[in-house]
Amino acid sequence: MARYLLRRFVFLLVSLALASVVLFALLRLLPGDPANALTSVGASPEQIAAARHSIGSDQPLPEQFTHWLGQLVSGDLGTSFVSTLPVGPEVASRLDLTIPLTLAAFVLAVLIAVPAGFVAAYKRHTWYGALLSGVSQLGIAVPVFWLGMILVAVFALNAGWLPAGGFPPDGWAVPGEAVRSLVLPVVTIALVMSASLIRYVRSATLDVLGSDYLRTARALGSSFGQAMWRHGLRNASVPVVSVLGIELASTLLGAVVVESVFALPGLGSMLVTGIAQHDYPVVQGVLFVSTLAVLLIGFAADLVQRVIDPRLRDRLSGGTR
Repeated sequence: MARYLLRRFVFLLVSLALASVVLFALLRLLPGDPANALTSVGASPEQIAAARHSIGSDQPLPEQFTHWLGQLVSGDLGTSFVSTLPVGPEVASRLDLTIPLTLAAFVLAVLIAVPAGFVAAYKRHTWYGALLSGVSQLGIAVPVFWLGMILVAVFALNAGWLPAGGFPPDGWAVPGEAVRSLVLPVVTIALVMSASLIRYVRSATLDVLGSDYLRTARALGSSFGQAMWRHGLRNASVPVVSVLGIELASTLLGAVVVESVFALPGLGSMLVTGIAQHDYPVVQGVLFVSTLAVLLIGFAADLVQRVIDPRLRDRLSGGTR
């Protein structure tokens, strides 16, 4: 297991290094000059050249990348071209909103999808089992921004129960208002995520229901609940855990759209503003943190799979993997 952890950690570092190269290269391929955000309309060539020199965009790309990589190694995400403020503290402050939003939506989606997926599989021959399967299929095709606008129209504009968007200026200092402002975004993400999760839980449950080991346990005198708890739950959870890791990572990345719909000052709005202003340090900082979070989520999902699946642990202990 220790050897696996070491290999997996090295793979994580290599992936992060490659992602850094890709992020840096793709940003430089985008049209536009970051110096334009620092100069007024009609600026002279001398003023534009001075702006480029001040932010270092006139340096060769290898030097720019080496400088950025050195900052990352030291834990510095750089300084914004526009605001001249450190990017790291700004990203950390935005995570105070994005992380609760992502985790709350993820937990709610799991609470919806696990029982619904089990019922859709166990009662697949009933009308409500078929209905759950059909609703999950339909939910996958629903765009998250469209669902968000529908919920705003129904619960905020018409009913007036919840705010249509925004976040309290004092943030979590007023927890009641902060929670109310996140209800609709959380529900929006959770409903879209649970639609796909229901399908995976249903598929994993069907595999267990048709398995030989479950029939053997029943033949030896175990009730259906006992057989599912002792044998089915662990086997069904192995593929679902992998999907949960992917869904959690997708939710974090998809927060860009949801935060834009609900005007939330999270990482999403910071990224959109940085792209519009060609603020390379801001865009690189947000994308680097997001990439790191996705890789860590995948790393954690792999570990959880090996904890709950003894076959994977046996392979590791046997040295075959």
